[in-house]
Amino acid sequence: MAKLKKAYFCQNCGAQHAQWQGQCNSCKSWNTLVEEVIEKETVKPRWSANAKNTVAGPIPINEVAIAQIPRIKTNDPELDRVLGGGLVPGAIVLLGGEPGIGKSTLLLQLSLSLDKKVLYVSGEESQQQIKLRADRMGLSTDSCYLLSQTDTHKIFEQIPQLNPDLLIIDSIQTLHTPHIESGAGSVSQIKATAAELIKYAKTTNTPVVLVGHITKDGGIAGPKILEHMVDTVLQFEGDRNHIYRILRAQKNRFGATSEIGIYEMQTQGLQQVINPSEVLISAKDEILSGHAIAATVEGIRPMMIEVQALVSSAVYGTPQRSCTGFNAKRLNMLLAVLEKRAGFALGSKDVFINITGGINIEDPALDLAVIAALLSSYHDVPIAQQLCFAAEIGLSGEIRPVAKVELRIQEAEKLGFGKIAISKFSKLGTPPKKIKPLAFTKVESLVDFLF
Repeated sequence: MAKLKKAYFCQNCGAQHAQWQGQCNSCKSWNTLVEEVIEKETVKPRWSANAKNTVAGPIPINEVAIAQIPRIKTNDPELDRVLGGGLVPGAIVLLGGEPGIGKSTLLLQLSLSLDKKVLYVSGEESQQQIKLRADRMGLSTDSCYLLSQTDTHKIFEQIPQLNPDLLIIDSIQTLHTPHIESGAGSVSQIKATAAELIKYAKTTNTPVVLVGHITKDGGIAGPKILEHMVDTVLQFEGDRNHIYRILRAQKNRFGATSEIGIYEMQTQGLQQVINPSEVLISAKDEILSGHAIAATVEGIRPMMIEVQALVSSAVYGTPQRSCTGFNAKRLNMLLAVLEKRAGFALGSKDVFINITGGINIEDPALDLAVIAALLSSYHDVPIAQQLCFAAEIGLSGEIRPVAKVELRIQEAEKLGFGKIAISKFSKLGTPPKKIKPLAFTKVESLVDFLF
C-alpha cells in the first residue's frame, strides 16, 4: 500500500504549495488553498472485474470503426429529446437546479419507469422518504434499488453485487472519499468523487446521472472543472410558485443543446407537456386589451407565448418598470424606441410586462409582441385574436427578421391563427396555406395597422 502524498492547490491559479497558508504565493489570492491527494492507495476497484469493455491501444484514426451509439430510452419523451435520443452507455450526466425545483422527483420517475436495473444512491434522503414519494406518484417496480450512503468506497462495494444498468447519485455534493480529509461538498471532495464515478462509468460502460446543487448565482456548486469532466450538463429551471418546469441542455457531447423539455408539476409528480403552446396561452371569455401572442422558438422547438402588458399613469412620482419572464433592459430599450420613433409619451407611465406560465424567454422575436401589447394597453384597444407576432425591433424602429421564421409560422398555423406579423425582409420558402403573413418594415407602420 503506497503512502498517501498530499499537497495544497490554489483554486484560482492552480499553484501547488507544500503546506496550507492564508495567501497564495502565485496569484496573491486569500483563502483559496485546498488539500488534494497526489498519490492514492493502489487498490484495484472490485467493480473493475465486471468491466464491460477493455482499454485498447492507440490505432490510426482511419481504422476506427464508426457504429451507431446504442441509446437507452428513458420512457420520458421530454427527457429523451433533451438528451438527444436517450441515455448513452458510459455517459456522465450532471443535472442542476434550484432546491425544490423537482430534480429528485424527475430522477425517481426515471428510475421507476425504466425497464432496467437502477441503483438510486441518495445522500440527502432516507429510503423511507424516497418510498413515500414513489407511493405519492403511484409508481412501483422491482428493478429500482435504493441506497442511502455518502461514502464512495461503500457505494462501490455494493455495485458488484447488483451490477446496475444505471447509477443515479443524489447528490454529488454529499459524497465523500476517505482519500480526502476535507468535508463533503468541498472543491477537492467534489473533484475526487466525480473522478471516481467517471472512471467507473467509462470502465463498465454504465451511464451515471449526478445531481448538482447550485450557488446563489445560478451556477453549479463546486469547481468549474466538474462541468468539463462530465458528458452532459442539464439545467432544470422554473419558478417554484408556478407549475411549469423547463429542462435545458447546457452541454451535450452526444446531441444538440438546442432542445428543451417542458414539465408540469403536479401532486403525482412531473407530467410531460406535449403541446406547450396550448397551455401557455390563457383562455379568456372576452377579448382583453394588453394581450399579444408571440411565436417564439426555444432551441428548435416552436411555442406560442402570451405577452401581457399594463400601462397606467404613475401615481407615486417615479414611473415603475417591472418585468416577469422578460428582460427589463430590453423593455427600457423598446419603450425608448416607441417614444422616439412612434411619438408615444411613456416617460410618465407605469409599465408592467408578464410572460404567462412563469417561464423566462430570451428570444428577440418577442419584441414585436411586447410593443403590440404595450400599445394595446396604452390605447385600451384589444388586438384581434387571430393575430400573432414574430419579429425583432431595432434601435431605429426598424422591424428585423428572426431565425426559423418558417417554424414559427407553422406552429401558429397549427394552432389556428389566421395572421402573423413578421418583418418584410424575412426569407420564406413555400407560402403557408391557412395563415397570412403580414410584412412590416417599421414600428410606425405596425401602429397604423393596429390602431
